[in-house]
Amino acid sequence: MPMASVNGVKLYYEVTGSGYPLLFCHEFAGDYRSWEPQVRYFSRRYQVITYNARGYPPSDVPEDAKAYTQDQAAADIVGVMRHAGMGQAHLVGLSMGGYAVLHCGLQYPALARSLVVAGCGYGSVASERQRFQQDSGQVAQRIESDGMRVMAGVYAKGPTRVQFEDKDPRGWREFAERLAEHAALGAARTLLGVQGKRPSVYDLEEPMRRLRVPTLIVTGDEDEPCLEPGLFMKRVIPTAGLVVIPKSGHTINLEEPEAFNRTVSDFLTAVEAGKWGPRNPASLSQSAILPAGETGA
Repeated sequence: MPMASVNGVKLYYEVTGSGYPLLFCHEFAGDYRSWEPQVRYFSRRYQVITYNARGYPPSDVPEDAKAYTQDQAAADIVGVMRHAGMGQAHLVGLSMGGYAVLHCGLQYPALARSLVVAGCGYGSVASERQRFQQDSGQVAQRIESDGMRVMAGVYAKGPTRVQFEDKDPRGWREFAERLAEHAALGAARTLLGVQGKRPSVYDLEEPMRRLRVPTLIVTGDEDEPCLEPGLFMKRVIPTAGLVVIPKSGHTINLEEPEAFNRTVSDFLTAVEAGKWGPRNPASLSQSAILPAGETGA
């Protein structure tokens, strides 16, 4: 069983295919298996790496709550890359994984050929932040008291998950069943230490303005907590593009795998061709019609 040791914590990972490295980071409710539609598609051209975050067996489940932080999640990406002998890779993440990929790009930009930040932004909007932190704490408590299987049934029915169930009941059931298999301790620690304490994307404005790694922001149009943060990231990251997948919720790589794969594939192709540069500053006029130099009275 392949394991990467990162600061004393062993992380399970899988490598499929050959070519330029493409690493995927899963969301809170997923694990390395959540990327199966992407592994099958992208391993035809890339060396695809998937792994389980700390707290997700067969990766280690540390008991110490201090082992679960946003910075550590970014460092774990670096640890897996170094263990696998990768000097640089395309990085793709969803939700919790999207945050990890974003932070990795901000902290270790030389290691990222590109960033795909999908479903990122939960708990960022100021008016929703306190509620998100309260809900994260409450769910963590209920996972420890009621067990993972009980809470998986609740979590999988969330307002941004029902779109997946409506479109693909069989795929959604598989997703929910896998969620129920997660370690209760790891899930609770992750909710409290990573989800509940991570910074808002709005707090990252200055470092994001300095980011030069090609970046793609992807969100579902019914994933309400991610819509405004996604638009904000598009506006402040000079190299960012934004894709909104219609009639879709949070689990977009599973809910709409063909659209997700095509979108990411087109992005990677543009990056590798040197065709994904920073935004043309001439597009930032105060006028919707006139060039910046022609806006005087």
